[in-house]
Amino acid sequence: MYQAGDLIMYASTGVCRVQRVGTLDGNPKDSTQYYTLDPVFDTETIYTPVDTKLFMRPVMTKEQAQALIVRIPDIPHDVCGGCDGKLLSERYRACLNTHKNDDLIRLIKSVYLKNEGAIKAGRYMGQVDQQYMKRAEKLLYGELAVALGMDIDQIEPYIKKCIEDRAADDAVSDAK
Repeated sequence: MYQAGDLIMYASTGVCRVQRVGTLDGNPKDSTQYYTLDPVFDTETIYTPVDTKLFMRPVMTKEQAQALIVRIPDIPHDVCGGCDGKLLSERYRACLNTHKNDDLIRLIKSVYLKNEGAIKAGRYMGQVDQQYMKRAEKLLYGELAVALGMDIDQIEPYIKKCIEDRAADDAVSDAK
């Protein structure tokens, strides 16, 4: 059970701080225990039963976040070309619903590469691609920001720099 002050990943909302654990005010007949959650990057308040079936887990540690970033170049992307909108939505939704950071990275990389191809062909990123990429980035970048103690806007440039630094280190190692 989580305690007040804990940072957790909650369903498709992302990073939330547990504000309170207890019964809801105003309903003395309901003895159900609830988490009162405040999303870190949104303004709503969420009330969810402690025994909910919705996805919840602790936010990753700083060390886990750094290790994940190091692994990003090794996480493969999916080939999403030629999929119709409905099939694409199902594939992207399946990636989001695993609640695994590797799958979020896979989705982001896939859409990013697909978008690069579209730009070269003089086209724009599709709405489905845009929508799911933003959702995946919000979840991943939000958790990384909290774990690394950074602003969410700093995460994408930070990841790019880490990947570039790793590639440069690998090139030096290969030259030796």
